[in-house]
Amino acid sequence: MIIKDYLLADPFYYKQIKEYALKHRKSPTKAESLLWEKLRNRKEGFKFRRQHIIDKYIADFVCLQKGVIIEIDGSIHQLPEISENDQVRTSRLIELGFEVLRFSNEDILERTDDTLKIIFEHLRNHKDYITPTGGKATIKRQLSPSLGGGRGEAVIGITGTGGAGKSTVTDELVRRFLNQFEDKTVAIISVDPSRKRTGGALLGDRIRMNTLPHPRAYMRSMATRESDKALSSSVKDALEVCKAADFDLIILESSGIGQGDTTITDYCDISMYVMTPEYGAATQLEKINMLDYADVIAINKFDKAGALDALQDVRKQYKRDRLLFTAKDADLPIVGTIASQFNDKGVNELFEWMLRKIKEKRELQFGEIPHYALDNTINNSQIIPPRRVRYLAEITETIQERKKWIKEQCEVAGKLYQITGVQKLKPLKELKPVKESFESQLDPACKKLISRWENVQKKYAAGNLEYAVRDKTVKHSLFIESLSHTRIPKIALPKFHDWGDILRWQLEENVPGEFPYTAGVFPLKREGEDPTRMFAGEGSPERTNKRFHYVSLDQPAKRLSTAFDSVTLYGEDPDRRPDIYGKVGNAGVSVATVDDAKKLYSGFDLCDPKTSVSMTINGPAPMLLAFFMNAAIDQQCEKYISENGLWDEVNKKIKKKFKDKKQPVYSLSSSPSSGGGRGEALPEGNDGLGLKLLGISGDGVLEKEVYEKIKIHALNVVRGTVQADILKEDQAQNTCIFSTEFALKMMGDVQEYFIKNKVQNFYSVSISGYHIAEAGANPITQLAFTLTNGFTYVEYYLSRGMHIDDFAPNLSFFFSNGMDPEYAVIGRVARRIWARAMKYKYGGNERSQKLKYHIQTSGRSLHAQEIDFNDIRTALQALYAIYDNCNSLHTNAYDEAITTPTEESVRRAMAIQLIINHELGTAKNENPNQGSFLIEELTDLVEEAVLSEFNRISERGGVLGAMERMYQRNKIQEESLYYESLKNSGQLPVIGVNTFLNKNGSPTILPAEVIRSTEQEKKEQINSVKAFQEHHVDKSKQMLKRLQETAVKNENIFNELMETVKYCSLGQITHALYEVGGQYRRNM
Repeated sequence: MIIKDYLLADPFYYKQIKEYALKHRKSPTKAESLLWEKLRNRKEGFKFRRQHIIDKYIADFVCLQKGVIIEIDGSIHQLPEISENDQVRTSRLIELGFEVLRFSNEDILERTDDTLKIIFEHLRNHKDYITPTGGKATIKRQLSPSLGGGRGEAVIGITGTGGAGKSTVTDELVRRFLNQFEDKTVAIISVDPSRKRTGGALLGDRIRMNTLPHPRAYMRSMATRESDKALSSSVKDALEVCKAADFDLIILESSGIGQGDTTITDYCDISMYVMTPEYGAATQLEKINMLDYADVIAINKFDKAGALDALQDVRKQYKRDRLLFTAKDADLPIVGTIASQFNDKGVNELFEWMLRKIKEKRELQFGEIPHYALDNTINNSQIIPPRRVRYLAEITETIQERKKWIKEQCEVAGKLYQITGVQKLKPLKELKPVKESFESQLDPACKKLISRWENVQKKYAAGNLEYAVRDKTVKHSLFIESLSHTRIPKIALPKFHDWGDILRWQLEENVPGEFPYTAGVFPLKREGEDPTRMFAGEGSPERTNKRFHYVSLDQPAKRLSTAFDSVTLYGEDPDRRPDIYGKVGNAGVSVATVDDAKKLYSGFDLCDPKTSVSMTINGPAPMLLAFFMNAAIDQQCEKYISENGLWDEVNKKIKKKFKDKKQPVYSLSSSPSSGGGRGEALPEGNDGLGLKLLGISGDGVLEKEVYEKIKIHALNVVRGTVQADILKEDQAQNTCIFSTEFALKMMGDVQEYFIKNKVQNFYSVSISGYHIAEAGANPITQLAFTLTNGFTYVEYYLSRGMHIDDFAPNLSFFFSNGMDPEYAVIGRVARRIWARAMKYKYGGNERSQKLKYHIQTSGRSLHAQEIDFNDIRTALQALYAIYDNCNSLHTNAYDEAITTPTEESVRRAMAIQLIINHELGTAKNENPNQGSFLIEELTDLVEEAVLSEFNRISERGGVLGAMERMYQRNKIQEESLYYESLKNSGQLPVIGVNTFLNKNGSPTILPAEVIRSTEQEKKEQINSVKAFQEHHVDKSKQMLKRLQETAVKNENIFNELMETVKYCSLGQITHALYEVGGQYRRNM
């Protein structure tokens, strides 16, 4: 599309002309409709656009590929003034390099075949490809004085089969080149195939390229334009232009090739062939022509089965082709690579070979050739060891065997009960050996469960229940009296008599707090603390802090859940950069430094047992967690200083530290609802805790021994959760920022830090199904994917040498609750599968067996039509969650479908939970689901479906193997499409959306107000980060270097991050870690 500068300068004019084009496209003339029907059929291989804007005109039809415009003139064009305009218009289009063909309505309607013959013959004979600045020949003439010069560059040709990973290999080689040679430049010409039927090309390589933003790198994607070629006809010219531009290294990457193609060797100095171990039988290598010509061969995806055999086969073929029978394997330019793995040693070797070949064939040396320690074994840094890749199938087998055992034991117990009953009526000697036989078949543990049943009934019929929580004994009443003076039991037991039924109930269900924890992981709910957890995050830390205090005012327990803006989610600092500035503080709170975290949670004692904080952050989770932990520690330092009357002494140290600079302050002046200036009074409920040490850490004002003691105490008692679920991000969301391996390494480092420092009340990961459900998965898929991710973390942590009981209690889960029937049992199934796997597969203790989870009502089920109905949906979903004994709950506000929730809508959402918990009679009971035939049937059905999904994922190589094939993402998309199609067709009734519409048709509701961060908030956040960086400028470089060295040495990164965040901002840390840990490589 070509648009003049004045059109861009006048967007209103362009908008008008665009609207006119769209309107005309919807109401074509008969001639236009007929011609479009013929042109859009691409049998001739030409792609047309209709009503297309070119300059200030709308062309009826245009083939941009050939630069030909087709105009259809009605009778009005015979008028002199119209004809004159047509001539001016045609002259301008020719000036732009287009050719204009004009036909009348009669030509199209009455002489259709003849007209089409003229058009297509003209297109076939029209060879010049037209560009916005003129014809190809014109551009070439203008550039010809500069072409053919160059300064001795090298052209590397990279080719290979489709899907071999050429783009990833290219990106990794470019990254090493830019890092190794700090004054050299590189250009990449990447070619993608054109589809024969449509003529289109994906040109998706640039999405995979993490080096593109580098100032010394240039990339151009182009299509082959012909379906049977691997390179574009423009490649030669493109290479000439890159040479003329004096790039030091030029990489030409072809599209996928077949066995016989060697075209790339005609255009490059050094050729590289990229293949995979999956080429079929060894005899297939005889057919691959590139093995004869390639200077370097990369066998990529070297972590696949049979990789070492493939390496040997290719070496043998290479020796035969080149008659090098006596050559040593190590001297052959054939390398096994895992390009998707950051800093892969195979790619290091490949890079070294590339530089050697450049020196050898082009006599060019960019600098010293790096030398890496090389060997030809498969990289040993797999996340899941090969011997454990069947872990999901093993879990399924373990649970299935257990279920079979339960069935057998219950049948034996039932028969024993029957025999015992008969003997009570009439003792028979013949039954004695039968009874003894059955008794020998009954497991001792089952005998114990049957014999204790009477005591269990007495225990729950008593007035109170006493049980131990860690080192404390807790006592709670077991009954509630209704207004009608009915004694309502908190735990209702079945009235079974048959031993088989009694045994089955205890093995499959049991009371809350007892294995397999189907009904709940704790004997009774905590009194004085509702499971309410409210989500907040908007604008500056101060504004979100004010919202936190509003939603938790007068609540006995402070349970906060934090949403971060997309700038924070992607690990960047607030900045004036166009792609960042508009997102600062929108749809989440902006947090870029430890000072922001201190402001965000100020006034809440983070080490109080009744305070719990959840942070929804994934990619940069370790950094935000370090911010939070330091904020909690410094709060306790403030309390210590106050208790010991040390503020005069401490203030002197702070004053000396800042000298002429201003110490950061808490300011609500930038918030929309604020009317004050800087230093405005704190919001109601905020006592200022956490604000006196802004800009400085507790270890900067207290003795080292004192600080360490406070730090240990804070880490031991702080409560909360950080999401940090990187597997779910890859499957359903998109906030991955580091390579998967590096992200998992940091997760493992966090957990190791927690174990070492006895962080027992904080969950190091919240394994999330919520985002999987929001992306479109049904409840069974949500649960299956979430549990498989959880077991993957278990396997990874075990492979790092951690003990199951040291980390399993630090894992938590996060599910969505929608309207589907399966949501009624999602917690029951999750708890039962987890408990059995932990006990029988991993040998975990009681704490490890208990799965704790948070529920958030479904955001996807909220609609922008009849939004008042949304609270009804949320209430029903909350009822599901409370009946299923969730450990914490967030209820969505009804207006979330159209805007960021208001204070009024948040209060209504909180009231839903409070009304259920405190007013609804049946919610006084804590196991209302037990005993329902439907609930029990659903539990079994969902469990079976989840285990079947375990097997499907296991068949694909476990979670990570399935992710490589995008299995999870594809399944989620299919289920989302299924839901939307049923909703749109009306087969799935949605009240107020596709049925039960009001008299106005239930139109989409537009928000009365859209809550966004203010300009002042954005500017203050940017200035705050700059001030923080300037204040710590002397220390930050040193700390970042220390952090990088820690990562390179494979030491604990989080341990170092706890110090780094005191001096460095989020963006500084993220970019420092990119250099040593690798950036996430995105898929289409």
